[in-house]
Amino acid sequence: MLDIEDILETQRMFDKNKLDVRTITMGISLLGCASGDTRTLCGRIYDRICRKAEHLVETGKEISREYGVPIVNTRISVTPIAIAAAGAPAEAYVEIAKTLQKAVDTTGIDIIGGFSALVDRGMTESDRFLLEAVPEALASTKSVCSSVAVGSTKAGINMDAVQKIGCLVKKTAALTAGHDAEGCTRLVAFCNAVEDNPFMAGAFHGVTQGDCAVHVGVSGPGVVKKALEEVRGEPFETVAKTVKNTAFMITRLGQLVAQEAARRLHVPFGIIDLSLAPTAAVGDSVAQVLEEMGLESCGGPGTTAALALLNDAVKKGGLMASSSVGGLSGAFIPVSEDLGMIKAVQKGSLCLEKLEAMTCVCSVGLDMIAVPGDTSAATISAILADEAAIGMINNKTTAVRVIPVPGKVPGDMVEFGGLMGYAPVIQVSRFKADRFIERGGRIPAPIRALTN
Repeated sequence: MLDIEDILETQRMFDKNKLDVRTITMGISLLGCASGDTRTLCGRIYDRICRKAEHLVETGKEISREYGVPIVNTRISVTPIAIAAAGAPAEAYVEIAKTLQKAVDTTGIDIIGGFSALVDRGMTESDRFLLEAVPEALASTKSVCSSVAVGSTKAGINMDAVQKIGCLVKKTAALTAGHDAEGCTRLVAFCNAVEDNPFMAGAFHGVTQGDCAVHVGVSGPGVVKKALEEVRGEPFETVAKTVKNTAFMITRLGQLVAQEAARRLHVPFGIIDLSLAPTAAVGDSVAQVLEEMGLESCGGPGTTAALALLNDAVKKGGLMASSSVGGLSGAFIPVSEDLGMIKAVQKGSLCLEKLEAMTCVCSVGLDMIAVPGDTSAATISAILADEAAIGMINNKTTAVRVIPVPGKVPGDMVEFGGLMGYAPVIQVSRFKADRFIERGGRIPAPIRALTN
């Protein structure tokens, strides 16, 4: 039972500490839309999305108004298009992306994910068609997100796909050069991708899920920072307990919103993703949470340990509040979306190599990082390979979303707008990995047990 103090505390989280429900995401299966005719396929996809999500935005606004809960985004994830459109001709894929954008405009949602391919074990013809279409698809839409699964702990890493992704990132950057390579902010490559992720750009509706589901992503780094201010100088056991208790309260809110949204939309409830997803606003930063633990600046010695504690405590607290915690729950470290991270890069305490170390212990990977425009496709692929290896060996989700901004050099600032924020261009190693990437093939899956 909630007492009056719980209610007042939650209200204070909204008013002062930037607690919000980051997204209500509806997952929609497109498996029933298959057709070899492009016009028929696009028509079925549009009709299905619009029918299922007809009341999604309206419902989100109603819940926000009735409960006083800020809901930042309403989103849709769909079956990976490379699967849903299998059998369609190559020229259909860009048209499908435009259809997804049309569905976004009709339903009024903010963003849609699922222009995706799952190629960790190999590529089908439809996977190849989709990958070739990615740059044009992202350049010709504004709300469509694309993701590619290139590896997993059980499958190893598809290095042919990794090589391809580097080229796709560069082509996408070139086609959207007039907007600081904005298209690359909607393109991500994963190792150990999860099927119930409500956060973009990596969201897609998994083939093992039902026709439809509602997922909720909750965020609150500002709330955690405020709570830690009350225990300055206390031992780490106290820090962990404080984070757990705060995560519990945040998740409880997400559970309420998720159940209410599912009830009103007559759609099964999926998962709560408790991820401390920051924004570029003051007081809404994961980096500042780490600094509140005692670091002079995020990226300095102790950062990885502090992030490990934070990520684990968030998960433990969330599990106490809901039995349906999933997605990527933990702490995100997207540079452009976190004011503390931006400042840390500017002052020199945070570099690409340190970010990579931090990804070993947090929820995702190298996220929303602006790099020089002359960064080669092979270098981008090699960065992805490194990150995929971390995910593969440690049996965790990792991802890369880097933005090579044409004409920009280290130290320049680029503006992406909205939740994407802004970022300083970060230095990339000048040493090449071309011959490494050109090998292609597969990095084998790691051994998980040796019992002989």
